[in-house]
Amino acid sequence: MSILIIILIVLVLVCVSALCSGLNVALMSLSIDDLRRKKKLGNPRAIKVYPLRKNTHLTLAAILLTNVAAVSTTSLVLESVLIGVFAGLITTIIMVIFGEIVPQAYFSRRALMFCARFAWVMRLMIVVTYPISKPIQLLLDRLFDKPTSSQLHSRQELGIIISEHLHHEDSELDDDEVEIIRGALQLSEKRISDILLPIDQVYWLTPSTALSPEKIDEIKEVGRSRIPIFNDKLTQCYGVLLMKDLVDIDFDDNNYRVDDLDLHPVQMVGSRTALDTLLRRFISTGTHLIPVEKDDHIVGIVTIEDLIEEIVGHEIEDEIDKRQSRAVGKI
Repeated sequence: MSILIIILIVLVLVCVSALCSGLNVALMSLSIDDLRRKKKLGNPRAIKVYPLRKNTHLTLAAILLTNVAAVSTTSLVLESVLIGVFAGLITTIIMVIFGEIVPQAYFSRRALMFCARFAWVMRLMIVVTYPISKPIQLLLDRLFDKPTSSQLHSRQELGIIISEHLHHEDSELDDDEVEIIRGALQLSEKRISDILLPIDQVYWLTPSTALSPEKIDEIKEVGRSRIPIFNDKLTQCYGVLLMKDLVDIDFDDNNYRVDDLDLHPVQMVGSRTALDTLLRRFISTGTHLIPVEKDDHIVGIVTIEDLIEEIVGHEIEDEIDKRQSRAVGKI
């Protein structure tokens, strides 16, 4: 056998070993759960690789058998022209550098891309080595149980993952979406007491409050669309008065009190209630304002606007807020 043919055979065997080594590291670095999610989204690479990664033991056995065969054959080929010790030494150096270190470092940088590109090669390895790789797979399946459920992330881990998208040019999420997701993830960790409007800042009325023209002007000046109705001791809420219900009422020729009008019932919540529970309460009750109690006393109110502001991470100003801000700025 000529030296040229031997060199060509060795180069081919080193390439086969390098491919096996790189695919082994790349395939095992891929998460089955991540591939499954990408497959559901129609990612063509994940569609190719997922069956191979799911059947890990069979694919792994086929790749390693092919790799070992390539290394052993390289040693035998070199031994035909070199002394045994030198053949083994050269084979070791060549395979460690060009068959292990270099391909593993290179393939791991684009694991999914390389696995998808050479998926047909891995299937070919499985077919060729099937009589040996299949029994190995059955043994490994019996020795090592397959995971029965997806690996879930904690709330803190999800927050870190989402934060990595912030200001990242390759992210499909813009900064506002990242902030909203991060705010939503923190809802169960925050309490109503963190966002409520204290009772000393709340405009409220009692059932016996007379709705005189002066009082109506005062309500207009406050600029609130919903006004809670409490008793004097702040231990009971009778409901919420909606300003839109007052539009068609003639207060100039009639004397009304608050308890003469239809109030919209609300349910009070405790100040230690989590914000995700508060969100469900807003959805189930269909109200936008909920009184907050602590030790059987009303300590403030919380609105759906307060909750949305906590989620999006920004204050939402309505027309009244902007008008008041301009007025303060002129003083």
